Amino acid sequence: MRVLRLRRALGTLLALGVLGASASCTAARGDDARGGGEHRAALTPFERLLPAPASARAAGPGYAVGPGTVIRTSRGSGEEVRRVGELLAEQLRRPTGLPLPVVDGALGDGIRLRIDEDAQGVGEEGYRLESRPDGVTLTARTPAGLFHAGQTLRQLLPVAGPGTVPGGEITDAPRFAYRGAMVDVARHFFTVEQVKRYVDQLAQYKVNTLHVHLTDDQGWRLAIDSWPRLAEYGGGSEVGGGPGGHWTKAEYRDLVAYAGERYVELVPEIDMPGHVNAALASYAELTCDGKAPARYTGVKVGFSSLCVGKERTYEFIDQVLGELAELTPGRYIHIGGDEAHSTPAADYASFMDRAQEVVARHGKTVVAWHQLSAARPAPGAVLQYWGHDRTPAAEKTRVATAAGAGNPVILSPADRLYLDMKYDQATKPGLAWAGVVPVKRSYSWDPGAYLPGLPESAVLGVEAPLWTETIATRADWEFMAFPRLLSLAELGWSPAGSLDWDTYSRRLAAQGPFLDAQDITFHRAPDVPWQ
Repeated sequence: MRVLRLRRALGTLLALGVLGASASCTAARGDDARGGGEHRAALTPFERLLPAPASARAAGPGYAVGPGTVIRTSRGSGEEVRRVGELLAEQLRRPTGLPLPVVDGALGDGIRLRIDEDAQGVGEEGYRLESRPDGVTLTARTPAGLFHAGQTLRQLLPVAGPGTVPGGEITDAPRFAYRGAMVDVARHFFTVEQVKRYVDQLAQYKVNTLHVHLTDDQGWRLAIDSWPRLAEYGGGSEVGGGPGGHWTKAEYRDLVAYAGERYVELVPEIDMPGHVNAALASYAELTCDGKAPARYTGVKVGFSSLCVGKERTYEFIDQVLGELAELTPGRYIHIGGDEAHSTPAADYASFMDRAQEVVARHGKTVVAWHQLSAARPAPGAVLQYWGHDRTPAAEKTRVATAAGAGNPVILSPADRLYLDMKYDQATKPGLAWAGVVPVKRSYSWDPGAYLPGLPESAVLGVEAPLWTETIATRADWEFMAFPRLLSLAELGWSPAGSLDWDTYSRRLAAQGPFLDAQDITFHRAPDVPWQ
């Protein structure tokens, strides 16, 4: 622990310029001793950006951010652009120590936010960043694009203190529309405030979706007015026998709004027809024999099932999903569908038919784990693939076939993007049923050419799930997520041609001081030349 603190302190001093060249060389020698590789030329600020932009060109002197710097939004650009400017100012004030007022009027020195619906090469989420001695201009077609531009600007400034944004131009747009992370609050309960912290961490790397696994055998985490015991009783347990907990509807709405302000769409998941012991324990009428099981605090899967032959079951899912849809402004509701080992195949297919109809009736698009491909995916339903290298070829083929019929795919291969898999056999916490996943493995694959028969055009995007059977604290959460979450961010955003481990590892190393400055606990992978 003392070594970790020393390294963090050294990184901060280097970033602040307190230590000189000799200390930098010492730090570099320490990295080499840990396996960081030979000395290389320092990366320029544009070269350090993560995720890598589509196009970046350094040119001439840049803009010095100082006490007189203001953030400018165009008059008439609307309240949302003003809000983006206020949020950017808030994000920059702490590291720079500057007041950075937000003012109306696009003319004049400063950081200028500009909407141009005809901007070329940026799409709906991309942007153009131009840095000159008189200021930095952020241009996008949408406020979301301006927000992403602001996150790039944050990386072009020092970790601490005022600095100069290097001169040049960036034109950027994402490769995939869906760039997601998932957190499981059912196995171990986490508060909305902790999830908000994760939202901020995701958004600064242009991750635009947060999938929240709200229910499982071990706990039900969202209040439902029509079925109150789900949260009151079913929420009162978790893995290991802890007290559990649940979110009120007001807390959930607050999280949705907080994420939306950072252009992160919330995708809630109510898992069914399996992974439902918390619901069955709360309401015996959902079981086939009318007997409620005890609450469950273990980690086994596949033993529970809703009673698919009861009409009351479908009243239950209609009321639950109806309330959830009303709370959720986003496009998707995730209905799980994996590991339903206690539900016969024919029953599973008929149940998922009806569950998908319920989602559509409430105006949302279905997302389900890829096991839905063995049943009858509804038109446009999204399949989330969580297989791995050892997944049978026939299962992979079913996913590709469904994609060919019009069902987009989110890729979450467990041996690449499951953040709860150990980095190596010595990692604590974590699991290893899909194998260990070092940082290099999490990065070194191409989503556009991953599944046989699945063209890139059928890939909606990528998502990195974090299951919490072994994760009960913020420190463990962040340690398992970082830095592999940054692999996800780059795979989802950056052009395929820029994916290269050698250059990525150096850019990842440059993020270390930024993570330290935000007090993010992360794994210092031995094959990354940390600064």
